[in-house]
Amino acid sequence: MKKLLLILGLLFISLCVSSGVVAKEKIRIGFSMSLTGIYAPAAEGQMQAYQLWLEDVNKKGGIFVRELNKRIPSEFVYYDDASSTDTAVKVHEKLITSDKVDVLLGPYGTTNAFAAVPIAEKYKAPIFMSTGSSIKIRDLGAKYVWFPTSCIPDRQMQALVDLLKANQAQIKNVAILYLQELYPRENLQFLEPELKKAGIEVVLKKDYPMGVKDLSTLLSEVKAKNPDGVIVLCYAADSFVFTTQAKEVGLNPKFLFELVGPAAVAFGPKFGANTEGISTMGHWSPKGKWLDAQGFHDRYIAKFNKKPDYLNSVLAYMAGQILEQAVEKAGTLNWEKIRETASTQEFTTINGSVSFTGTENRRTPSMILQWQKDWLEIIWPPETATTKPLIPKPSWK
Repeated sequence: MKKLLLILGLLFISLCVSSGVVAKEKIRIGFSMSLTGIYAPAAEGQMQAYQLWLEDVNKKGGIFVRELNKRIPSEFVYYDDASSTDTAVKVHEKLITSDKVDVLLGPYGTTNAFAAVPIAEKYKAPIFMSTGSSIKIRDLGAKYVWFPTSCIPDRQMQALVDLLKANQAQIKNVAILYLQELYPRENLQFLEPELKKAGIEVVLKKDYPMGVKDLSTLLSEVKAKNPDGVIVLCYAADSFVFTTQAKEVGLNPKFLFELVGPAAVAFGPKFGANTEGISTMGHWSPKGKWLDAQGFHDRYIAKFNKKPDYLNSVLAYMAGQILEQAVEKAGTLNWEKIRETASTQEFTTINGSVSFTGTENRRTPSMILQWQKDWLEIIWPPETATTKPLIPKPSWK
């Protein structure tokens, strides 16, 4: 009888292993993160939102896996990519081949996300991206990555110019500054033709390098042109440089748009009243009528004693929600079934319902945010706005 029970037990274990249904203590979620280097300040909000999502999901007992008929707690496996694409590639290889994580979340930003795509496709490993977006990634036809943002350059620049057209009585011309990096250049590619169609003159267009510390000469040149609007296609680090030095040289246009940075965790505390009137990209506010939007905002403040990044933190939490629901809807940790689910199903997030066409979230409209009275408000399009329309930027305090 003992031998028979042993044989039956071994047979059961063999069947479980062959079907993929094995005893599992934790779901291991891997990612690369810019904990140091030039992207680190902006990546802070993404990392903190990942941590909050992990805490929230484990309070429920974990992610429910139907084929195991139970909730399984999750844990993170992550490494610092030092804001380096080469390191990010190596991290993703390690997570998949050595650490053998169950599923992956995305790194910080478009550049590192772009670098991770070939790894995802090579190993057929699902990566639920958060920050970052690129038409180049979309055009690759990737099947194992998904981006929850609606800040796709072609759609986003159309939304920005639509806002300017609605205020063309005050904004007839603009100056453009852009960072020589993938995502800012992609936005420029679509911004210029949209401005031309709208009849908005570009009085100056200049680029600048990554890691710039002094923009004062360039900003003085912009000031001399006296544009109605200034559009800065920047990342977070250089947005801090730009804002500081624009104040110093007295560059104060009626309209000021900074691509990435004004939604960052540190931006509001750093610039205080001088944030007023600065516009940026984004598509979320705790005032938006989305399930748990305010709850996420409040839990974030309670945990980290600061407001979330209205872009990076939100996208990171959304990515966690989509990962969780994709596993639960698939009912398994099988990568191919997760891929099929992520590509075809609809997901509920703090930014509303999300579904994907290829790699892209087409459900969420592109929006524009503006700092008004210590809050980032949605000001465009009108149907999603959380406050009054665009206000002219006041003088620096």
